[in-house]
Amino acid sequence: MSKTKSNKYQDLFMSLLFDGVGMLSFTIPFIGEFTDVIWAPIAAWLMTRMYKGKAGQAAGAFAFVEELIPGLDVIPTFTLMWLYTHVFKTKEKGRTIEVDP
Repeated sequence: MSKTKSNKYQDLFMSLLFDGVGMLSFTIPFIGEFTDVIWAPIAAWLMTRMYKGKAGQAAGAFAFVEELIPGLDVIPTFTLMWLYTHVFKTKEKGRTIEVDP
């Protein structure tokens, strides 16, 4: 099932927004890292809702761990998952592999 072009870019916008929310903890030194305890499960849940299947579950687990570990908030997890889903995975589908008999 493919998403329409507008849904694809809506997902990109939401991914950038969620990555921005995750990086907000850098704005308040020391105290901001405690907000990650609240944001980590929310980010994991959002990731599994945006991206279905095993890839979404794996990305949700990664987002959870990434948000809990101090200093890793710079990793744009949602945006990387968007790239994987809409750029890299799409290219793989179009590629054919020829096998010599």
